[in-house]
Amino acid sequence: MNTLDQQRALEQAARKRIKDSHALDGDASRLAHFYRGWANSYELDVGRDGYCGPMIVAELAGAVQTAYLPRQRTAIAILDAGCGTGLVGVELERLGFRLIDGIDLSEQMAEQARKTHVYRHVQGDIDLNGPLSGHPSATYDITICCGVFTRGHVRPQALRELARVTRPNGFIIASTRKSYATATSFEDEVSRLQDAGVLVTAQCLKDGKYIAEEGAHYWVFKVPDGGCAETEQQL
Repeated sequence: MNTLDQQRALEQAARKRIKDSHALDGDASRLAHFYRGWANSYELDVGRDGYCGPMIVAELAGAVQTAYLPRQRTAIAILDAGCGTGLVGVELERLGFRLIDGIDLSEQMAEQARKTHVYRHVQGDIDLNGPLSGHPSATYDITICCGVFTRGHVRPQALRELARVTRPNGFIIASTRKSYATATSFEDEVSRLQDAGVLVTAQCLKDGKYIAEEGAHYWVFKVPDGGCAETEQQL
């Protein structure tokens, strides 16, 4: 097998592992088991498939901070919800953010994130499909969720908990694979939460780059002050 054939074989194997992760139906035990075996090669696999989601959500966090949040980046508290191996945290640190916490379902992925040394705290064994009982309300200025609202992983209803742990006038930045947005009720859930005054859609970048095989939508939500729904605004 020549070098080009080897490269193609590696890319195909990486895409198969990514695809296999989408067939787990959000089952926490199956997902944890899958990522336990994938943690050491995860970054190589998604890198081979051109994964650029972490860079995009980090850049959006930088834009939101510059435009709307009064404190310097070093004082902005960020939750990386579903931090994986820390790809988002590395991008955030590159942009000058320092107060970054991470949570993930997989303890093995969380351990990889700790090794980046860009997080204050990283906690594994956290299921985003359930209550974030260990996280007080209104804690973070920005909550980021990248690569998590994808097939077989986290349900749209998790947005409510992400909003709860975000401070009033803070922001949630999330990616959704195009196929996920089509297959789930994500936009319906967004509408319900807007009607309830839980969050407001500040911006949605449709059909952005994400990974080689598929694009994504990038969402910026604002958490209203005082629990009142606001009219949609544009960044």
